[in-house]
Amino acid sequence: MNNMTKLSLTLSAVMLALSGSVFAAAPDYKLVDTIKIGGEAKWDYLYVDSEAHRLYVTHGNQTEVVDTTTNKVAATIANTAGSHGVAIAKDVGLGFVTQGGTDSVGIFDLVTLKIKDSIKVGSKPDAVIYSQATHKVVVFNGHSNNASIIDVTTLKVVATVALPSNPEFSVLGADGNVYFNLEDSGKLTSIDLSTNKLRAVHSLKPCEEPTGLAIDEQQNLFSVCKNNLMMITSTAGKNIAKLKIGSGPDGVAYMDGYAFSANGADANLTVVGLVNGKFDVVATIPTQLGARTIAADPATHTLYLPTADFQPAVGKEKRQGIADSFRVLVLQKQ
Repeated sequence: MNNMTKLSLTLSAVMLALSGSVFAAAPDYKLVDTIKIGGEAKWDYLYVDSEAHRLYVTHGNQTEVVDTTTNKVAATIANTAGSHGVAIAKDVGLGFVTQGGTDSVGIFDLVTLKIKDSIKVGSKPDAVIYSQATHKVVVFNGHSNNASIIDVTTLKVVATVALPSNPEFSVLGADGNVYFNLEDSGKLTSIDLSTNKLRAVHSLKPCEEPTGLAIDEQQNLFSVCKNNLMMITSTAGKNIAKLKIGSGPDGVAYMDGYAFSANGADANLTVVGLVNGKFDVVATIPTQLGARTIAADPATHTLYLPTADFQPAVGKEKRQGIADSFRVLVLQKQ
């Protein structure tokens, strides 16, 4: 083999390596099942308990518990009026579901899956999260612009934190702080659970009305915005990237090295990952119309998205869901 041939082969190998880095294979997640639930076409957040093989699905005035080994509804937690979010505190054997219809949090037993008590909080409780390290449940009240902090050992509200505007979804950082979006003002902030105090508030401009939020292992935060943007920021509020996503996002999940934006109006997922050390859109995966919230089970590499069928749109009115069409889509990594 002469020197020119060796050089040509070396250059070819380098180009192939570079092209593989730039044009990495897109993540492949496909619809593998549909969990049929029925009833009212009303829902909000989902919560996956990988260890217990359970998926909690808020569903109007009740909360469904799905066995993820069979993809069948195993139980229904009744009388959770206007349910929005679920948090699980395994160390005390309790679950917590926000009840927007009664401005309270329902407490249910993880064995019987029945409501055993409730705690009054602020107006229209929405997102909820549990910190085992502090034994605190944080409830975000959408209409009263505050957060209620509950001690799970006493089941009492121990602090109420005033917020600058309407809070949305939340995540727990490795530093022990709870990070969340402020929808009305397009900002991101956090609560220090060691002091129950609000920390610095950061702008997400040009993001409008951020809702869903996810966090990765490096503590990058992924916010999805009404104006078809995903803002990626550090926990210190530094803007890392601004990416175009689909329409109607309400939830975002992180798994397998990717952030998945659930775009309900476009019936797809925008998938964001690292390309040559920078975040970029790496795939668009079809779902179904209305699939706007999402939960991920990293143990099985599975995504769950609730949706339903809808009546035709009438003018500018919101499309109404059709009764008994409520279901959860199951997408799995191939």
